[in-house]
Parts: sequence; structure tokens; C-alpha cells
Amino acid sequence: MKLFDVYPLMDVTPVKALGAKIWDDQGQEYLDLYGGHAVISIGHSHPHFNKSINEQLANLAFYSNSVQIPIQKQLAEKLGQLSCLHDYSLFLCNSGAEANENALKLASFATGKPGFISFSGAFHGRTSGAVALTDNPKIVAPSNQRTDVFILPFNDLNAVRNQLKKGNIAGIIVEGIQGVGGIQVPDPEFLAGLSTLCKEYGAKLILDEVQSGYGRTGRFFAHQWVDGLIPDLITVAKGMGNGFPIGGVLIHPNFEASHGLLGTTFGGNHLACAAGLAVLEVIDQENLMEHALQMGEFLFEELKNIKGITDIRGKGLMIGVDLDREAGPVRSELVKKYRIFTGSSAGKHTIRLLPPLNIEMNELSSFLDSLKKILN
Repeated sequence: MKLFDVYPLMDVTPVKALGAKIWDDQGQEYLDLYGGHAVISIGHSHPHFNKSINEQLANLAFYSNSVQIPIQKQLAEKLGQLSCLHDYSLFLCNSGAEANENALKLASFATGKPGFISFSGAFHGRTSGAVALTDNPKIVAPSNQRTDVFILPFNDLNAVRNQLKKGNIAGIIVEGIQGVGGIQVPDPEFLAGLSTLCKEYGAKLILDEVQSGYGRTGRFFAHQWVDGLIPDLITVAKGMGNGFPIGGVLIHPNFEASHGLLGTTFGGNHLACAAGLAVLEVIDQENLMEHALQMGEFLFEELKNIKGITDIRGKGLMIGVDLDREAGPVRSELVKKYRIFTGSSAGKHTIRLLPPLNIEMNELSSFLDSLKKILN
């Protein structure tokens, strides 16, 4: 049997990693400025993370959600503390797509309506409802096509209002910062306006923070850069487990829970929660949100001085760099010649930077020097 060939693979075989560094099977060292799609939040092989997982594994890796699992409550309490969303509830699952699926269901249950709005450039996952709301026809199978999903222009409140006036909309889903869409930052007035329109028309506002959450932008969630914004639902994954599969939905107290409303086999298992709790403890103890903001500011300022860069977008350590040439060959040279991982899939001319939140300034300087040599 062979693997189903759906991924374009780089000619690199990682076997070991620590912090922002990766080593391949030939002993070559690489610098990781991509974090495996923004998954590595607290750095590879963090000692506290490893210790927490190993201790939990030695005792109990898994039992179902039919029993008491105290570590789930510990995770929820710590997440509420760091996000300042103490009165929200947490539903645990396994991935960002699954989190979005459950958020969509909750919005539809609560409103009794089937329709949803998302935006141009959006990416919400590859499962049925999530992919229907993703702005990429190539990954939407005929079975995923829906007549009650409306993908509207990004940052266009008038288009949203006009669609809401037609009725039957359960919710609006929007990323805190678009990742795959090219690190597009929503205008603060746009997010605030979405919240107002949702209240006016009885729809639910879903903030997809799967890629932009967990301290990456210098706030725990990217939408928290907009003062007073209170989403109905917030979805998380990626950096939540630092590589261990875990996702979740943060649910505003205006939703009513009932037994059987949502469910999952593996979500919230003991090992996943140990990973998730360790991530939050490291973010807290090492002040990684503040560090991410500082490193992001350093990157922004230095990138401005490099010839060949046409635009820089983002916040903290979620940065999109537009080039005056195609990004693919530049990204390829960064890997092959300078052994630096960066992200693609964000536009023909865009490089995505999503490094571990504890990356150091000297490591970023090494990347900047290499990028400068390629572009100049």
C-alpha cells in the first residue's frame, strides 16, 4: 500500500526539533519560521510540555467523555484566565475544522436558521460545513455545495447588511486574521460592525481563531485588538496543543447546553488536555504573548528596510510578506540554501511567517539576512 499523494512535499525529513530549530535525517539544522501551519506555539520539544505529556501517558492516556475528567476543567479554567473570557464555556474536540463544524451547529441550533456568511479569502477547514464556507472552489466537492452559504467581499459591511436583510442567516464566521487568505487583517470597524449587525438581525458571530489565536498576535485572540468585541463563539486549535491534536469552541453564556447536543469520541481526552494545559502554562510563565508582540515589531521594522518587499501585514508573529516576484522560488531557496522554513499557500507573491512564539531575535536576524541576500 502507498500513501494517497495529496501533499507537495519538500525534500526534507525532520527527525528532531528543539525550540525554533529542526534537524533532518542527515543532521542538517533548519530554522522554523512556519511552525507547521502555526501549530508550534511554545516551541518544539519544550521541556515542560514533554514532561506533562509523559506524566499523563504513564497514568492514563484516554477514557471517554462518559466519566469525570478533571483535567478538562483545569484546562477550561486556565484558558478562561489567560483569554479573560471567564464566563464562556468550553467544548473540546480534535481540530480546527471540527471546532468550526460545532460552532456552525450551535449557531444554527440557537437561531433555528440554516444560512451562513463568510468572506473572500476565508479558510475554515476541509470538513463538510467548514469547506462550504471556505473561499476555494477547488476543495469544495459537489456534496459540500450549499445554496444557503454566502461568501461576501472581505471588509464590506454593506454587503453583509444587504444579505442579512434577506433573512435566514444563522451566523457570520470570520477569521481574527485571515491566514491562508494572505494574512489579511480585518478592519477594526468591520469586526465591530459585524457584531452590531449580528445583534440587529439575530445572527451569531463566530470568530475563527484557529490560526490567529493563542497569543500569536500579542493578544490571546486577534479579535481582542478590537475593544469591546464579544463574539458568540470562538474556535481554537493549532497552537492549542503545540502539535498534539486538540481543538475547542468557546461558547458565550447566552447558549444553553443540553446532554447530547454536541459530542466527540476523542475530544478532550486526558493526553490532549495535558498537552493543552502545558501550552497555557508555558505561555503564561514565559510571557509569550508579550514576547510575540516584541518580536513581531522587530520583524516589521527590519522587513521595511529590505528591497524587493512590497507590503507587510499582520500582528505579532503572524506576518504576511508580499514580494515583487513570485514567492515560491524564494521560499524554495530559503529551504534549500539557507535551511529556513517559511509558509506558502497565501497568494502567489506572499510568504507567511508563523514561527514559535518563543523564537529569539538572533534567529529572526538570521532569517532577515538570508531573505535580503535572495531578494538583492
